[in-house]
Amino acid sequence: MFIDKSMTRNVITIDSNAGIFDAANIFDKYHFHSLPVVGKDNTLIGIVTDRDVRSASPSGLLSREETTREMERLSQPRVKDIMTQDPVVVSPENTLEDVLLMMERVPVGAFPVVDRERKVVGIITVRDLMRAFVNVLGLHEPGTLLCILAENTPGIMKRIVDLISEEGIAFGSILVARHWEEGKRAVFPYLLTNNVAKVKKKLKSHGFTLLDPMNWYLDKLPFEDKESREAVRE
Repeated sequence: MFIDKSMTRNVITIDSNAGIFDAANIFDKYHFHSLPVVGKDNTLIGIVTDRDVRSASPSGLLSREETTREMERLSQPRVKDIMTQDPVVVSPENTLEDVLLMMERVPVGAFPVVDRERKVVGIITVRDLMRAFVNVLGLHEPGTLLCILAENTPGIMKRIVDLISEEGIAFGSILVARHWEEGKRAVFPYLLTNNVAKVKKKLKSHGFTLLDPMNWYLDKLPFEDKESREAVRE
C-alpha cells in the first residue's frame, strides 16, 4: 500500500518569509497541525506546527500593556525563525507500513511527501493513516474481532480460514501478530457478523485457543509470568 493513494495531495504550504501570525491564521482556518515551509519552486525547506506558533506567540496571561510590548517584539519574526529545518520526509513510493514504523521512531504527527527534487507533492498524517487502515481492515462494516492462538506452522492460516468459511461467514480482514509463547502466533480475523458463538465453539473443538482481543497488549509482550499469560485467556 503506497502512501500516494492515502496522502493529502492538495497541500497548503507557507513561505519561509511569512509572519508567524499568517501561519496562525492558516491553522485556525483549516484546523490542521503541521504546515510545510517552502522556498523557491515549492521546494521543502522546513515544517512548522501549531505548537511552534503557540510557543512563539504572546501569552494570554499577559496584561494589556505587556501584550502590546510582546506584539511589538513579535512583529518581525518569520516562519523561518521558528520552523524545524530539514524535517523528516517520505517519498510517494514509501508504503503505509514504512510510515507507521517511522512515526514509531520519530515523535511527529505528519511527514511531508516530496519528490526526488524535494518538491512538496503531499503530506501524510496520523489521521490519513488511520483512515487508510480502517478502510483496509473493513472496519466500516459491522462485525466481530476474534483472537485465535495458533501454531506458527505452514497451512495453519488456511485451516483457520476454511473452518470459518465453512460457516458461511465473510471476512473483513485478518491479521497475524507475534505471541509470547515460542512457536505461537495470534490470529485476528475480523468477521462480518455479530453471531460468532457457533464458529468460536467450532474453533475450540478443533484445538484452537481463543483469546480476548480486549486484553491484548502487543507493547507489553512477552509477559513475565504464568498468571499474566493466563489473564488474557477466556
